[in-house]
Amino acid sequence: MTTSHLHSTRLLETDLVSVFDVVCDGGCRHLSEPETAASTSLVFPYRGVFIRHIDGEDVVAEASQVLFFNRGDLYRISHPVPGGDACLSLSAPEALLDELVPKTHRRAGAVFAFNKQRLAVDARAQAQVALLRHSLVTGTAEPLEGEALALTLIRRSVGERAVRAPVAGFSAQKLVNRTKLLLSADLARRWTLSEIAAEAGVSPVYLTQVFRKVEGMPLYRYQLRLRLARALDLLGSCDDLTSFGLDLGFSSHSHFSSSFRQVYGRTPAEFQRFAGVR
Repeated sequence: MTTSHLHSTRLLETDLVSVFDVVCDGGCRHLSEPETAASTSLVFPYRGVFIRHIDGEDVVAEASQVLFFNRGDLYRISHPVPGGDACLSLSAPEALLDELVPKTHRRAGAVFAFNKQRLAVDARAQAQVALLRHSLVTGTAEPLEGEALALTLIRRSVGERAVRAPVAGFSAQKLVNRTKLLLSADLARRWTLSEIAAEAGVSPVYLTQVFRKVEGMPLYRYQLRLRLARALDLLGSCDDLTSFGLDLGFSSHSHFSSSFRQVYGRTPAEFQRFAGVR
């Protein structure tokens, strides 16, 4: 079994919060050796996809989710889709999380811990992840601003107005997981619903019903969010926005720009300037 290699870059570390950019080459296609979470943290995937196996549950991790790691959790990782992954990992003292995280997302007990494996995040949280990462990498955000951005991201992700964890049966969740991996493996492909359903082994009508029930959004919108999350990741190194949008599967530059602005409130070029990468 090939072992994955991790590269972790510390972007910010203060008494209040630690932010790391964690990149994995995805060498471990099957189950990794057991790993133990060293701290309680929120992990925001922004590139690629992996699966976390914990307590008999398989959690697909991609850019529309935040994953929760409790200190001492034992888990395994696999990468069924080639390409590895990259995540922004945000840790804070448990006393601080105890103040920020609503009871609905916490285990009962004296020691703070999350009571679920993941939550869906909205477009504003995705943009906040990209803004935090880009501003820390480029040095445009000083520690005080970095702390403020990080705390805003926590509130946005787990506050009372955060997107709720979808409720689904085991078979429905497995179907949605298969569909997520399929779309993540080829972001630029212009799938038809029939093609996706055929790969998943179900009818198109059933797939759309189950996916919307589990994820709270239509399948097409989920694919769009994946593409736009990839755009957020790569905008810092992009010079030709037209080719960039076409490579991500958009039909034209105007399609890419309007979709990006509708979700994130700025065009790609405006976001580059706002994040200080251009």
